[in-house]
Amino acid sequence: MEKRIIKIIKDALSEDIGTGDITTLATVSGRKKGRAVAVAKDDFIIAGIDVFAQTFRVLDKTIKVKQLMNDGCRTKKGAVIAEVSGSLANILKAERVSLNLFQRMSGIATLTAKYVDAVRGTRARILDTRKTMPGLRILDKMAVRIGGGCNHRIGLYDGVIIKDNHIEAAGGITAAVHAQRMHLHRNMKIEVETKNLKEVKEALRCGVDIIMLDNMSVPAMKKAVDFVAGRATIEASGNVSLQNVGSIAAIGVDFISVGELTHSVRAADISLKIRAC
Repeated sequence: MEKRIIKIIKDALSEDIGTGDITTLATVSGRKKGRAVAVAKDDFIIAGIDVFAQTFRVLDKTIKVKQLMNDGCRTKKGAVIAEVSGSLANILKAERVSLNLFQRMSGIATLTAKYVDAVRGTRARILDTRKTMPGLRILDKMAVRIGGGCNHRIGLYDGVIIKDNHIEAAGGITAAVHAQRMHLHRNMKIEVETKNLKEVKEALRCGVDIIMLDNMSVPAMKKAVDFVAGRATIEASGNVSLQNVGSIAAIGVDFISVGELTHSVRAADISLKIRAC
């Protein structure tokens, strides 16, 4: 498993356990063995089951996790997802962290899949954004992929998006694009955020690769798509919901970015039940 993910797990365990789990130390012998089962308490898409399993192993290499489902599987309420066996004390210490990561990832994948299903049959692909939980971006974006979505840029370093504040600070779209090209040392596509047809026309004259239609009405986006006519890739963004994403996709945009996938997702409901022996 990637080193960055292991670090996330270690940091989360350290944050939770601190100087010691005082409740477990008092109530459960360190020598006592047992097992626990992870149970779905809702219908959702599995995402992060390897992270769930690894959390226990980071704390205690002797703990065994039997994964009964894989990432991408649709599970039903009441289904047993995984079995965990080993030191009961250490299973209890890792319980909350393992579930927190697993539940968040599964929630993201489940919501992403709903958006993907809503645009099925169109050319549009669902993108995530940088509106992720600080420190958990690699997991959030992994969950989006599991749900059938696509990752936009991972951070500020691997993709160019000239947004409204860049445009304001630079003195306009043309000036911002020119400045970007002067400093672009790699063969990277340039995306520009626009808020009306006038700005779309200016961005197109600049020869940008991707034009973002930000917070436009569906009729306004349709006019922009018709005007661009395939001369640039079109991304729709802002105020996207499950209620309107199908209508946005139908006008012919290439991508639809959805901040909701990661900034306010509802975690899947999973419980870990101890079966002492």
